[in-house]
Amino acid sequence: MHPISTVHYLALSAALLLIGTVGVLTRRNIVVILMSIELILNAVNINLIAFSHSLPPIEGHPNVGGQVFAIFVITDAVAEAAVGLGILIALFRNKETVLADEIDLLKW
Repeated sequence: MHPISTVHYLALSAALLLIGTVGVLTRRNIVVILMSIELILNAVNINLIAFSHSLPPIEGHPNVGGQVFAIFVITDAVAEAAVGLGILIALFRNKETVLADEIDLLKW
């Protein structure tokens, strides 16, 4: 039986980062773009926790810095999702579309 190592977590994180980046760059639907940003933030969380787990304890205390930063990233992602969906609802009410290409409210 082979244990799961940090390399496995990094591979999973790289896959999530790649999927999220492709989703942000190629999709036109704002909801899909927001979900892709969430995937990128989850890739960051996996990296933080994997590296925090792989570091040796300091003076007998386990390293929990990665977990603490991951909780901050999760709270930031929740706030980003709430604000993003609020803006999306307002845009849908005004323009009746969720496609990023058709939103031109800031054009002169």
